[in-house]
Amino acid sequence: MKINSYVLFLSLIAALGGFLFGFDTAVISGAERQIQELWSLSDWSHGLAIAIALYGTVIGALFGGIPADKYGRKKSLIWIGILFFISAVGSAVAPEIYSFMAFRFIGGLGVGASSVVAPMYISEISPAKNRGQLVALYQFNLVFGILMAYLSNYLIDLNIEESSWRWMLGMEAIPALIYTLLVMRVPQSPRWLIAKKGDFENAEKILKRTDPEGVEEAVRLAMEEKKLNKLQVGFMALFNKKYIKITMLAIFIALFNQLSGINAIIYFAPRIFDMAGISAESALLSTVGIGVVNIIATMLGLFLIDRIGRKKLMYIGSVGYIISLLLIAYSFSGAEINSSLLPIFVFMFIASHAVGQGAVIWVFISEIFPNELRAHGQSMGCFTHWILAAIIANVFPLMANQFGPMVIFGFFAAMMVLQLIWVFTKMPETKGRSLEEIQKEFIKENG
Repeated sequence: MKINSYVLFLSLIAALGGFLFGFDTAVISGAERQIQELWSLSDWSHGLAIAIALYGTVIGALFGGIPADKYGRKKSLIWIGILFFISAVGSAVAPEIYSFMAFRFIGGLGVGASSVVAPMYISEISPAKNRGQLVALYQFNLVFGILMAYLSNYLIDLNIEESSWRWMLGMEAIPALIYTLLVMRVPQSPRWLIAKKGDFENAEKILKRTDPEGVEEAVRLAMEEKKLNKLQVGFMALFNKKYIKITMLAIFIALFNQLSGINAIIYFAPRIFDMAGISAESALLSTVGIGVVNIIATMLGLFLIDRIGRKKLMYIGSVGYIISLLLIAYSFSGAEINSSLLPIFVFMFIASHAVGQGAVIWVFISEIFPNELRAHGQSMGCFTHWILAAIIANVFPLMANQFGPMVIFGFFAAMMVLQLIWVFTKMPETKGRSLEEIQKEFIKENG
């Protein structure tokens, strides 16, 4: 399935928001222990200092759809880049914990808004046959950002002894500036122009370049949708009988994404390896391994998503989650097992996530809502994702010390059994259909 070079170019630029998302999320893993020691933080205040970015992410996700609807996807993407830049510079020079937390919170706003706007923008410019791969570029850039953060942390730790954490956090300013400049070159979303401005002429011009084969059908269906849904544009419409099933799909896929424990591992990977008796240097190097496995498995998910579909990838990922999480829990059980195997089990977990949930979540949420409600729906799904991420990251150090990692990872495994059941019974397949066709079918099912 050949991809239009222009839409690929636009998608890659928008997906760089995913790179910043991944970098910002993972970079703290190399700095968190130094920060705890520097400012003598308790387990609870340390967890809050690390999770504060995620609380910003919750706010960014919840309200990111508002400027995206009012001012457009493009302007929102530009401001997201600016937020990342301010956060990187401010966090790196913060003189004490409170200003550090404030700047990390600003970065969190950028992450949350990015997870709403960037996949939505890519979804709205993409042809149906390639939409899964193009939106999944966001996830690819996300895991590439995680890998670069881990690698950057490792190299900085090797070469800088004093206050290396400041350099780790400050490195994000470079890609943030590049992203902000590049995103100024992308056009507005054609479906935003239709749904919010009624500008069919300019929307058609953009679609002729991004989806020349499907432009007439896309415009026709978008016009029909606008007529049908002109009164259903508010946030509360998500909970109307007409749309509640779609809303619950977004909420549940986001809920299960975080109940896998993915952010606990991304944020606290060195600490988890340290709990198993792996040396600090080996632990930091193992996080680079996490990044490598993540990016390879994400490439596989990106290759498969438009070929075998979203649902089959979720089956594969769910089974992989259950097996790997049980093995991780077992490695902390005190049984006769070599701690050197723990990184392998973690790599299995990361691969399962990248092929399944990681590849699917942003694609699925961005394509199931009608054009009029997409920004609000994307915000709801992302809000669910990030509120769980914030809570888990905040309480993980405390819970791990209280109950031990075996219980924590056993709980995550049980949640993935529930995810497997949900995929089998509730999740629809959206592969190969236009956004308008998907929403037409959902609304027909719900009267």
